[in-house]
Amino acid sequence: MSIVKSLSVGNGDMFYIVHNTDSFTTIDCCMTDENKESIMDEIVKVSKGKGIQRFISTHPDDDHFRGIEYYDERTSIINFYCVENDATKTDETVSFKKYKELRDGPHSYFVRKGCTRKWLNQKNDERKGAGLHFLWPDVENAEYQAELERAKAGESPNNISLIVQYNCELKFLWLGDLETEFLEQVKDEIDFEQVDVVFAPHHGRKSGKIPKDILDVLNPQIVIIGEAKSKNLNYYSGYNTITQNSAGDIIFECIGKKVHIYVSNPNYSVDFLEDVLKGKEKSCENYIGSFSKR
Repeated sequence: MSIVKSLSVGNGDMFYIVHNTDSFTTIDCCMTDENKESIMDEIVKVSKGKGIQRFISTHPDDDHFRGIEYYDERTSIINFYCVENDATKTDETVSFKKYKELRDGPHSYFVRKGCTRKWLNQKNDERKGAGLHFLWPDVENAEYQAELERAKAGESPNNISLIVQYNCELKFLWLGDLETEFLEQVKDEIDFEQVDVVFAPHHGRKSGKIPKDILDVLNPQIVIIGEAKSKNLNYYSGYNTITQNSAGDIIFECIGKKVHIYVSNPNYSVDFLEDVLKGKEKSCENYIGSFSKR
């Protein structure tokens, strides 16, 4: 069994994966003084006993690393994955300073398209791989290099976001805050494939709408729309969606070829999932249904 959780943290992103191997992964963080203790208490609890723990930073923007200094204080980040960059900020927050310290420190690993690493996506006699694969960036791509220069000059780092895919029995895809126009420019350089769940980039905003020809390849069973303001969201008409603004925390419990979904809002429901746990014991409250591997 593996668990993928998308935490409801307001206008920001934070996810974790309890792998069905000896691994635990966090993707981004966005914590405030009000929620950081409860979130990190949970992280410490669910990651206990995992031999490999890693933090993946999709890109250096405040709503994706806010509170990382507290995360490091509680867990001591020793496997920090990010894109190689020299992003700058006019006003450096405590969190950005910690991001730079981790990025430029001895425990960072710079990812690129197709990179491989022991226990990330390769196994040996000691432990299995975690099933994490990076589809982007292509560090030789001219458009990507131009975005690196813009981030270095203090402009938006959205388009230096990495793309990571988690493969267990099913497939989950994250695209950071990549914007539609940039995706259109580089889509032919990315080896997209069919996935089961995609987390809409840029918190589900219209500015990060996944182009239709990419969606046709991804053909996701569910699109997760983030917590941007409703007026700025693209609702992915024609696809099954869960909107985190309404659902709250979302847990995907992957058992074999079935995924059971739970949310923190007891009043949230959807009509496209099966109730396969009716009358059965459930691991969490607020079960909204299940779906199967295709």
